[in-house]
Amino acid sequence: MTDRRPHPPEHPAMIVPVGHVEPVARRIRGYVAGHPVFDTVRARYVWLWPGYPQYCVPSEDIVEGALADEGRSLALRVGGARRQTLRMGSLTRPGAAWEWAGDAPSGIVGHVTFRWEAIDAWFEEDEQVFVHPRNPYTRVDALRSGRGVRVMLDGTVLADAPYSVMVLETGLPTRYYLDRSYLDWTRMRRTGTVTSCPYKGRTSGYWAVRTDRATYPDIAWSYDVPAREVTPIAGLVAFHNERVDLCLDGQPLPRPAPVSRAIWEREHR
Repeated sequence: MTDRRPHPPEHPAMIVPVGHVEPVARRIRGYVAGHPVFDTVRARYVWLWPGYPQYCVPSEDIVEGALADEGRSLALRVGGARRQTLRMGSLTRPGAAWEWAGDAPSGIVGHVTFRWEAIDAWFEEDEQVFVHPRNPYTRVDALRSGRGVRVMLDGTVLADAPYSVMVLETGLPTRYYLDRSYLDWTRMRRTGTVTSCPYKGRTSGYWAVRTDRATYPDIAWSYDVPAREVTPIAGLVAFHNERVDLCLDGQPLPRPAPVSRAIWEREHR
């Protein structure tokens, strides 16, 4: 019988402590409705959880009049802040940002952090960034491997591949990307889900899986045109290790525990 309980991580952990501040060695820009909100080469990173940082923009590098103080104080994980409304022409976005107060880490006092979704387009230098800032301490490798990978669920074999491309990302379980010719497509149904990753790009497909017992939504995905750092995964398909049973070179792998900011924050209240 398969043990489906989450197991301790078998991959390098995220190492940056909450409250850590570092300089951002790249130009950071943000746009709303096609108009610049900020443009800075003096941004800072601050980590509010170990997985990835947030940008902190010097208030002097924000378009004049773009922010209005709401008169509300916030008690955030690493210090206090003042909540801000973003105003660009006729567009208003309450709670779009906060300005760090005097009890925040010294490197970010007087800086502003924007909610990611409050800015329509983020750029590092001239390349657009999606989902969240890239973590300077995260490494992502896409390695071709001749070790066979079998994927099963409810006793049903979904894939049996003699090789894979392994994606190893700091703080996350290893993902195994498989050639489509080794998947049982009679068990898979395409869904309309699209997700983005700052390291891999935007997905081109998601699939639900049907076994004789149940149907499981969005359990596999693919990147047809991935970011250049992981080009070996182009067109290949990966399954959520946390939701399927994997064998690597004939040896069963434990299902890893899910990793997300929401889970981390719930465990660290």
